[in-house]
Amino acid sequence: MDKLPFERPIIKKIETGMPSKFGMRSSYQVISDIDGVPVKEIIENYGSPCYVISEKTIRETYKDAYRAFSTKYPKVQFAWSYKTNYMNAVCKVYHSEGSWAEVVSGFEYDKALANGMQGSKIIFNGPDKSIEDLTKAINNKSLIHIDHFDELYTIIELCDSLKERPKVAIRVNMDTGIFPQWTRFGFNYENGEAWDAINRIMVSGKIDFIGLHAHIGTYVMVASAYGMAATKLADLASQLYTKYNHVVKYIDLGGGFASKNTLKGAYLPGTDTTPSFDEYADAISSALLKSAIKPDNLPTLILETGRALIDDAGSIVGTVLANKRLADKSRTMILDVGVNMLFTSFWYEHKITPAQEFSGQTEVTKMYGPLCMNIDVIRESIEFPLLKKDDNFVISRIGAYNMTQWMQFITLRPNIIMIDLEGKAHIIRKAETQNDVVANEIVPDYLK
Repeated sequence: MDKLPFERPIIKKIETGMPSKFGMRSSYQVISDIDGVPVKEIIENYGSPCYVISEKTIRETYKDAYRAFSTKYPKVQFAWSYKTNYMNAVCKVYHSEGSWAEVVSGFEYDKALANGMQGSKIIFNGPDKSIEDLTKAINNKSLIHIDHFDELYTIIELCDSLKERPKVAIRVNMDTGIFPQWTRFGFNYENGEAWDAINRIMVSGKIDFIGLHAHIGTYVMVASAYGMAATKLADLASQLYTKYNHVVKYIDLGGGFASKNTLKGAYLPGTDTTPSFDEYADAISSALLKSAIKPDNLPTLILETGRALIDDAGSIVGTVLANKRLADKSRTMILDVGVNMLFTSFWYEHKITPAQEFSGQTEVTKMYGPLCMNIDVIRESIEFPLLKKDDNFVISRIGAYNMTQWMQFITLRPNIIMIDLEGKAHIIRKAETQNDVVANEIVPDYLK
């Protein structure tokens, strides 16, 4: 029989307090596998740290979101937000489920084309569209969402040299009762700028105006804000029909739905406070169906949901590098996952879970990454089991933005794997090597 490892004695003041209406804090549960693949096996085969994407979770979450909206509104189309996670394998899963592509740069546009998306199923957002980008999008019959007047005038000018008529919408910003109000992107509703842009498009006679778009913010936890946005876009659609007898084909409510992650400083976990897809769908569909838009003219509802669709599907597995006591005797743990790989740790309190059996003892712990930067903090404070050096852990709900906003800084970026529906792991992006980093560097002759 193997000798049990020594566990140091500890005296700890127990402060349970009174339970709230939500009950007592639940104990930790080991995450020893992801979709049936053992965490230890993932680390052995693909290294530590390693990103893990669950195809099963992607498809289940997408189906849940589509069900919520399609049962409440007759015409619904999702468009996968490339900036949220543009790994080709991830994008292809969403496209196979029927999602279009929503992109915000020429780089992402080309990625969508390479992933097999028809130009007519690509929505081109963002304030930075070059003449080359616009020309390509117009020729491919893509849906261009105009962000500002300079972009509108550029498109009008391009019409004289192109055979295709541009298919456009405008992005509208507005007051929906949430703070901060996003006014940087698009045309303002309240001051009449959006209506001015619509009139300029209509009188030009050169552009097909087919949609209205609003993206009111990020991690929006008040579903009613989307109802207000839908109401204001429907009002613009009604004015357009009254003045020009013109029907918009779609209304795009953008993204911003909250995932189940917990924001820093939140009193309750995101799993308890985040609106469900049904709540978002109720608010949006009710606003559109109650609007002055005639039933025969109801537009298609487009949703560019990113974070809420992918966060749960992503994890990162890693290894404990060390435990330390700081000068004030507080406990810290050094992980091999830093903020260069987990950018969202700046605003989320990510769920971190041991990947093997552990002692019942816990202690308030601050978790650092491996970088030589004081800001490299994964969790400021967490009541956590006493893991040892070389123990493993899983950080959950990291599928959104961490694989697009990550940085090669001090350490090389690791493998990304996807676990398919049969429980088989596939590398979908290989770990960086030294050659990858220096491949584009040029040393002047005088320094050689």
